[in-house]
Amino acid sequence: MALSNHPVKVLVGLTMVSVAVLLTAPFFGGFDLPFSVLYGDATHMESLVFWQMRVPQVMVAFLAGAGLSVSGMAFQAVFRNPLATPFTLGVASGASLGAALYVRSGVQLDLPGIPGISVASFLGAFAAILLVYSLSTGRRKLSPAGMLLAGVAISFCCSSLLLFVQYISRVGHSIRIMHWLMGGMHVFGYADVFNVLPFVVSGSAVLLYYRHELNLLVVGDDIAASRGVAVGRVKLIIFFATSFTVAGVVAVCGPIGFVGMMMPHIARLLIGADHRTLTPASLLAGGTFLVLCDRLSRIVVPPSDIPVGVVTALLGGPFFLWLLIRRGVD
Repeated sequence: MALSNHPVKVLVGLTMVSVAVLLTAPFFGGFDLPFSVLYGDATHMESLVFWQMRVPQVMVAFLAGAGLSVSGMAFQAVFRNPLATPFTLGVASGASLGAALYVRSGVQLDLPGIPGISVASFLGAFAAILLVYSLSTGRRKLSPAGMLLAGVAISFCCSSLLLFVQYISRVGHSIRIMHWLMGGMHVFGYADVFNVLPFVVSGSAVLLYYRHELNLLVVGDDIAASRGVAVGRVKLIIFFATSFTVAGVVAVCGPIGFVGMMMPHIARLLIGADHRTLTPASLLAGGTFLVLCDRLSRIVVPPSDIPVGVVTALLGGPFFLWLLIRRGVD
């Protein structure tokens, strides 16, 4: 049940909070920057840190959090499972395996503006998406249960292969793989912003377009079909849209867990279960949350940066337990 009966007001409030966080977050990190950096009254190093590191990091964090959150919202609606996450279907495991194989190979094959590890990660995620789709359809129609089972199977296979690759890798490669698996905003310049932007924008646009269908899918496939929804086609479109959004985010930031599970629930508590308002609320809440987590990861033990995936996991574990207890009581 929503905490407010005025979803539009809540949405406006979330927007204001998001804007405030986006405008102020770049000034905070391992060391604080003066607000005078905005109008050039700062050293060259401070200007470089602000415009080439802090601002792109905040932008990528917001896009990644928004993409993971809205994808988690969509999976929870399609599967009618509150514990579903963007990584349920093995996309993150496939991306992680692709990144690990790239590091283990020792090849340096960067594209203009795109690191090779991001390319390998995206290809691994894309392969996982195709495998899940192939296994879940086969000779039958697309079903949530089939997709879940296929996703779990692919995830286990990729995770097993990932452990094997990490075991046979040299120490330096193994450490690099482990560091990537923790997730983080290792950003300098705006290339990563433009790498992740198309995936988040396109995936979010698809989910906003199908917001009415998501409301009906939550109730049940039969009811949705009786209201004129082409259930199979809509689920397929949502599956590919969300999977490619997650793949694009993971390719740039690594697998950052729990954002896609926590933030849709928090948005639902604030604004209700109507996807017409829940979708933009999930985008704003997820983006704002990950920006705050990213800034926190750089402040806790300066001058070192904790991988942001560690911070989200520390927050997500207790939230997961709370969700299980709450559903058990309900």
